[in-house]
Amino acid sequence: MAIEYLKEKVEIEKVSKIIETEPYGYVEQPKFLNCCVMGKTQLSPAELLDFVLSIEEKMGRKRLFKWGPRNIDIDILFYDSATIDQENLKIPHPELHKREFVLLPLIEIAPDFVHPAFKKTVLELYRELKNSM
Repeated sequence: MAIEYLKEKVEIEKVSKIIETEPYGYVEQPKFLNCCVMGKTQLSPAELLDFVLSIEEKMGRKRLFKWGPRNIDIDILFYDSATIDQENLKIPHPELHKREFVLLPLIEIAPDFVHPAFKKTVLELYRELKNSM
């Protein structure tokens, strides 16, 4: 459903498989379903953030506490090679390199994409994470 909403303003190019993972952060909740989507948009990064937050709201997301149970969570991992560090918007996503549940689906659709800050591919970031576990 979220991907269908995204299509209103994003030209979807690739969608990874959905993977089921243990919850992250607050673990007393059901397993997560994760996937990554790649697309093109005319929206600025700030407009894209507003758009994805509106999708979450439309889908009934309630923000009760950090990492709490939620029915939907849409993160902007990258926006081309942009680097943005604002209070409400950080691109690339500051934690993506620490999260296997993000990197696994991301590898499927963009293994060679280079992280603009780390200057490493998504695949390299995944390998580093696995080696540190």
